[in-house]
Amino acid sequence: MAIMKHPVPTRPELGSTDGIAWALFVPEEPPTAGIVICHGAGSAKESHFDFARAARAHGMAALAYDARGHGKTGGALGASGWEDALRMCDELRSRSGAPEIALRGSSMGGFTAIGAASLSGGAVAAVVAICPAPELLLLRGLRAGRFEFEADRAAIEPWLESVSLRDAAAELGPAGTALLLMHARGDEQVPYTLSEELYEAAGEPKRLLVFPGGHHRSLQHDMEVQATSLRFIQRAVEKRAG
Repeated sequence: MAIMKHPVPTRPELGSTDGIAWALFVPEEPPTAGIVICHGAGSAKESHFDFARAARAHGMAALAYDARGHGKTGGALGASGWEDALRMCDELRSRSGAPEIALRGSSMGGFTAIGAASLSGGAVAAVVAICPAPELLLLRGLRAGRFEFEADRAAIEPWLESVSLRDAAAELGPAGTALLLMHARGDEQVPYTLSEELYEAAGEPKRLLVFPGGHHRSLQHDMEVQATSLRFIQRAVEKRAG
């Protein structure tokens, strides 16, 4: 019986910037866009290498990174999460030469992606947020001790009390940043109605997809969902290019 052999995926370039560990995936041809991937609470960049490879196969560069207090990034998660994501956007832009940068995040990563884009002044072309966790749920999780990562409680709790994901989503449309929200109706951690509220607050261009059933992590690695995300980003980039 013949043994099927599959090619080993090209390994990403690994590095660190400002203490933040990242993995960079770049296609052979000049990328049409770049995507910074933000993981969820207690996760790590490696959990999203499948999406990074899908982006690379689609002709896009991708950079997945470990948030502070996670994975190979030291320290503790504090009030700099949105700014750190923007640093990674700059890193991806300079290393890949991508003409436009998007952000993709799930759960806490969706919170980070929307928030970071709201601070970018339109420099982020698109945001894909999967089951994004709002600030109050993150705050409750921290106070209940449900998260297994290092956190600077003295810094992050007052920061979470001061920010609004709804307000951040409302900033995107006027700045020219496209927003795609995707949520599983069966999400047991973040109610899908929260994505509906974000969609109502956001301006055009925007899109909301609520999938039947599923759970909090069911959409992140679904190949069809990933393809939908990549098409949305590509269209947003093409629209910017005119």
